[in-house]
Amino acid sequence: MINLCVLPSTASCRKAHRWLLEHRIPFHERNMNAQPLTETEIKHLLQYTYNGIDDSISTKSNAYHQLSKTTPIEDMPLSEAVRVLSQTPQLLRRPIIFDDHRLLCGFNQDEIRMFIPREQRVLKMQAMSEHQMA
Repeated sequence: MINLCVLPSTASCRKAHRWLLEHRIPFHERNMNAQPLTETEIKHLLQYTYNGIDDSISTKSNAYHQLSKTTPIEDMPLSEAVRVLSQTPQLLRRPIIFDDHRLLCGFNQDEIRMFIPREQRVLKMQAMSEHQMA
């Protein structure tokens, strides 16, 4: 099952929600304002990143700029940074889309396609091949 963690007021979260619906991909949506990610969940998600916390932070957010005035999150010990991220979901890039094997932080029209089930991708490729032959 695909998990979609959102802050509903953001355009990128609405785009991801709409994209998953348009592609008929079942998902579970979680409002991070109402139900923030726990420290354990954040640590679990960080296992799927290439650059750890750096891949997960929204450097354009007001929360990031406010925090950077005191102690940049990149300079914090990992345990403290994870605690701060769990307490301040606005610091996270959003939406956060993940399943048991993949993670995408932020909406990217090309990268979100990785969540199309393999069977659907195969059928689309076959249809494209048939269309090109015709």
